Amino acid sequence: MSYNIDSIFQKNKIGLGRRKKAIARIFFIPGEGNLIINKIPGEKYLHYNTTFLDLIWAPLKVLNLETQFDVIVSVNGGGLKGQTDAIQLAVARLICKMDIQNRQILKPLGFLTRDARIKERKKYGLRKARKAPQFSKR
Repeated sequence: MSYNIDSIFQKNKIGLGRRKKAIARIFFIPGEGNLIINKIPGEKYLHYNTTFLDLIWAPLKVLNLETQFDVIVSVNGGGLKGQTDAIQLAVARLICKMDIQNRQILKPLGFLTRDARIKERKKYGLRKARKAPQFSKR
């Protein structure tokens, strides 16, 4: 089951999610509940981590849609946790695009909230964003 990602993504049927440096673009295809991330099976891409897989499927499980769609994902940037959160947000957003009534169910559960925390920039005179050089009195 090989999907051509470039031909699949269409502007109005795409879900977009971001977290830290990770950006996920997803698309639903009628199917039996497969997850494809960057042309690799989702379980293999996420190193068979059940926590990450449960996070991704959570919005679909709430609405009992997990066996109706194949989820095709293109994600880049960040680490696996950031990518997982970005995919989850993209899934929830795309579900809401499909049917506006789903928003009333997903919003109170926190699936549509974008986590805006990103890495703070390094400031001059400091070693990192806030870590100062060691202070010596004498």
